[in-house]
Amino acid sequence: MAFLTDALEGLAGLPQPAVLAVTGALTLAECTLGVGFLAPGESALLLASTTVTSVPRFLVMWLVVSVCAVAGDSIGYYLGRRFGDRLRDSKLVRRMGRQHWDKASELLRRRGAWAVFAARFMPVVRTLVPASAGASKLEYRRFLLASIAGAVCWSALHIGIGSAAGASAKYIESVFNGAMWVLMAVAVVIGVVVVLRRRKRDTAAEVKELEEVA
Repeated sequence: MAFLTDALEGLAGLPQPAVLAVTGALTLAECTLGVGFLAPGESALLLASTTVTSVPRFLVMWLVVSVCAVAGDSIGYYLGRRFGDRLRDSKLVRRMGRQHWDKASELLRRRGAWAVFAARFMPVVRTLVPASAGASKLEYRRFLLASIAGAVCWSALHIGIGSAAGASAKYIESVFNGAMWVLMAVAVVIGVVVVLRRRKRDTAAEVKELEEVA
């Protein structure tokens, strides 16, 4: 049963500029305050990365995703700079939870630009830290350097994982078939769901750990 590899091949057959455009747009949206809780940027990146089958494709997607991630961070920073601490009392932040904003602000006070880098790997916090950095008047040059470093590492990691997953699926399909492949596919899906849920659940713990290290 080759439904998964057929789907991956269909995705790989799409025009590469279109894949890059959609992935970049979702990444930018996810990294922007507010939109980040609606846009599945990380999931889209992993899926799109299954089309990466060569070094040139890897480099192009790496560049596009990194630039879009930094752009999204910069928009969040600008909003924080523009509206300041008033964002904490905004309807959007109240909906997310003021406690998350307070944690992001405290993390920035303790760790400075390092918090911008670390937050890139935290699904919830990375949406709030850029705006909080702007509100706290963190120097943009320091913010930008940390944002670039985080975006480059984060995008390389996810593109690598997605590309490896796509290659592995095709290899497994050539070895297994029928019921065995169905079980393998189900296991992969369950594994991805468990990892994503665990990452969201552990976000608060990661923030607390960083605060204790400070």
